[in-house]
Amino acid sequence: MAIKPNCIVCGIIENKIPSKKVYEDDLVLAVLDVNGANAGHCFVMPKNHYSILEQVPDIEIGRLFQASNKISSAIFESLGAQGTNIFVTNGVPAGQTVAHFTINVIPRKENDGINLQWQPKQMSEEEMSTVELKLKEQTKNIGYFEKEEKKPRIHAPKQVVLSEEEEEYFTKQMRRLP
Repeated sequence: MAIKPNCIVCGIIENKIPSKKVYEDDLVLAVLDVNGANAGHCFVMPKNHYSILEQVPDIEIGRLFQASNKISSAIFESLGAQGTNIFVTNGVPAGQTVAHFTINVIPRKENDGINLQWQPKQMSEEEMSTVELKLKEQTKNIGYFEKEEKKPRIHAPKQVVLSEEEEEYFTKQMRRLP
């Protein structure tokens, strides 16, 4: 695991700095934010040190956002949130205060006083076309992703049969409106 010695987030990952862990696996750690916007505000972070999103391998990005999604669902279910904000502050100008990539998952309720609004900026048609062309050029290779190494299977997976309770839970989640 790649850890950076003076990184506060790496200190949390190594248990050198106390935290309230809500989820952990081999690649991902999620903790409560001690200065959170609302009760239940979580940071989801890679256990390996990466400063910004662009440095994180595709495989780990997938796991980080899977964990963020599950934590968001847990926030709805256990804290009675009416919504969540899931976002990344990527770089100092975007509000990143620690040089370790994290995903914020913030529980939201109506009139909670958190304001993540901004004033829209009007662009001319020429500006929009210029930006479009530049982005198209840089994104033409999107779709190529790093592949996770296949691990040998010891046996065939068993077919999963959901109980009525599990079936209801999934149906409820599919119908949930934040």
